[in-house]
Amino acid sequence: MWKHIAANFLTISIVLLMAVAGIVAWGQRQYAGPGPLAEAICVKVPKGGTLSGFADDLAAQGAISNRYIFRVGADYSDRSGQLKAGSYLIAPGASMEEIIAEATGLGVSTCGTEVNLRIGVAETNVVVSDLDPATGQLAELAKFDPAKGPVPDDFAALVEEPDVRLRVTVVEGVTSWQVIDALSRVDFLSGEIKEIPAEGTLAPQQYEVERGAVRADLVARMSAAQEKTLAELWENRADGLPYASPEEAMIMASIVEKETGVPEERALVASVFLNRLEQGMKLQTDPTVIYGITKGQGVLGRGLRQSELRGRTPYNTYVIDGLPPTPIANPGADTIAAALNPEKTDYLFFVADGSGGHAFAKTLAEHNDNVARWRAIEAEQGTGN
Repeated sequence: MWKHIAANFLTISIVLLMAVAGIVAWGQRQYAGPGPLAEAICVKVPKGGTLSGFADDLAAQGAISNRYIFRVGADYSDRSGQLKAGSYLIAPGASMEEIIAEATGLGVSTCGTEVNLRIGVAETNVVVSDLDPATGQLAELAKFDPAKGPVPDDFAALVEEPDVRLRVTVVEGVTSWQVIDALSRVDFLSGEIKEIPAEGTLAPQQYEVERGAVRADLVARMSAAQEKTLAELWENRADGLPYASPEEAMIMASIVEKETGVPEERALVASVFLNRLEQGMKLQTDPTVIYGITKGQGVLGRGLRQSELRGRTPYNTYVIDGLPPTPIANPGADTIAAALNPEKTDYLFFVADGSGGHAFAKTLAEHNDNVARWRAIEAEQGTGN
């Protein structure tokens, strides 16, 4: 009898163990397997938020199928107490394991509201946007010039929100003065910058920052990025270029950056200036003359006068031979690459063609014809000087 009872007990125990093992295996598959979410969503974890509240929010939005498995899985992986405040983009089909890893990682928001200081050539704006998780596109909520205002009433409180992403975007072709002036005008950065960095030494790109980030540290990041870019591209430059140093290549890149906004033209424009240098011709490029007048402190805002085109300054390439003494802006990586790997052409001239690009010419006669066509377009548009 006792043997029979013991046998039954053993059988029941085995069945129970197998059932438990099956349930655990099922739970593991539920936790690590694809989730039910059909469309991306943005989920916010508030400051002081709990795992239970997070699970409830995810379940309400259809991102997880079982709150209990989600919480047990987080406990089992030692992540239940590591929830970070922020807004997180949850991809379609994301597993519970992937979701908890995202929300307990670095605490960097991947969706929600973004504040971007966009430093441009003609204008600088603070742009407040919100990411549409379904499309991945940013929808602009507000925009203002930090130098002119008005600043939205709730902006100061907005940048203090833990899930708001802060960015600084430096556009290709801005001057170092423009960068430093813009950085000084936003309150989510701290500290002072005592000197304007040398022209051409700041990398135009987007930088993610934390609130209270030190301005000088951000500028150091920009300088390090540009130095790295120039060093790498210099090593892969074309043979036979007339540059005596990487710095001269940077001067050329800055001129090309200011002359064309068409990516496909950069290497062509670089070829024109290099051909002119090789033939002992003056560069005769307006942006250098403008830089000699403004010193990079803003936009000239008018056409050049004949007296300015004839005036002798270190930057007037209608008067001086060769390159100006420094870059005239901060060129982007693609433009530096174009200056170091130009197209091989016989072009010596170019002028606007009315389409946003330029018409290139090998001879002065061809160039004069192109200029005449451009003047006719200007007259039709009523934009001639």
